[in-house]
Amino acid sequence: MDVDKIFFKNLFKNLFTHPCLVKFWDEEVVQYGEGDAHFQIIMHEPIPKSELVGDPSLAFGEAYMHGNIEIKGSIRKVMESLFINKDSFLYKNPTYLKMVKFISNGVRKSRENVQYHYDIGNDFYKLWLDDTMTYSCAYFKSPEDTLTQAQKNKIDHILLKLNLHEGQTLLDIGCGWGELILTAAREFRVKALGITLSEEQYDKVRYKIDSENLSELVDVRLMDYREIRDQLFDRVVSVGMIEHVGKEHLSEYFSRVHHLLKDQGISLLHCITGRDGTGTNSWINTYIFPGGYIPSVPELIKHMEDDGFSLYDVESLRNHYTRTLEHWAQNFEQVLPLVRKNKDETFIRMWRLYLNSCAASFHTGNIDLHQLLFSKGPHNSLPWTRDYIYNSI
Repeated sequence: MDVDKIFFKNLFKNLFTHPCLVKFWDEEVVQYGEGDAHFQIIMHEPIPKSELVGDPSLAFGEAYMHGNIEIKGSIRKVMESLFINKDSFLYKNPTYLKMVKFISNGVRKSRENVQYHYDIGNDFYKLWLDDTMTYSCAYFKSPEDTLTQAQKNKIDHILLKLNLHEGQTLLDIGCGWGELILTAAREFRVKALGITLSEEQYDKVRYKIDSENLSELVDVRLMDYREIRDQLFDRVVSVGMIEHVGKEHLSEYFSRVHHLLKDQGISLLHCITGRDGTGTNSWINTYIFPGGYIPSVPELIKHMEDDGFSLYDVESLRNHYTRTLEHWAQNFEQVLPLVRKNKDETFIRMWRLYLNSCAASFHTGNIDLHQLLFSKGPHNSLPWTRDYIYNSI
């Protein structure tokens, strides 16, 4: 009697929402659920039970990365079928609900974590990101918007929310490849500073500034936001950066933003938000974003209140991130011949799983994306309605 096989047969009985086929390592094929199978799972060898029970996310992720598990059909559909089923082993397993052990993200550790992910190389990201090299949730005004147009929409949306005026100063914490600060300088004539911990991003932004002759208005520095001294800003923006801060440093983040803003200065936070309070996924934390933590909206608002900020606007862009990830995943598959020139199959499987599982997470509501607009103290001159955002173009 194959004890491992009995274990997995019982496991698959209640794992997915949709009917599926499972092909075991001895070639036996079993259907779970009634009707046509939506996908097929092929197990070349059993996953050690102790690893699966101890950390199912990490165990399944590693098994797929290393080719011990194959998927025929849409990986995203597999993940959605898993996430939707609240009666599955994942949700009943108490270890799924616990947070992984966090390592403090000091300045040195934060730099290492960011460089681990973003310094894979500009050439790699350029293959599948849009023309602006924007690596965060886009904003689709129309289903027909290209990814490049949607990313430009997102930057315009943020800059309008910030209610910028010529001559103001803007700090972008975690500026990526610089499209936001460059656009702010071009369109609003503000003095913009972008900071990043990624050497690859820094080099690219510096090149863009010089090539567009914007050095009088735009600067970029390779530094941690906690290292900025003796400067105050009218506006502070952060897009997709606070997820790298870590749970124990959230209070420090808001305290530093408060310190960096002028009185009545405005800040916008664009970030992934969680729902279940766990804040992280151990597979992603191990292989994609070390040191990452996804805060909840109430958690963020509590920190804002503790630092005396006034909250003005909260907007969910969850569906927009689903579509953004769809574009990225499709682009990634289309450029695989180029990716394979420098990366092995384990890396490719890792990124395929990452992009598709994130799309599934946003689509099923496991995670969300919010923009939060807040100010240092009451800001009575802000427009009273959102017309200044939607009627300004």
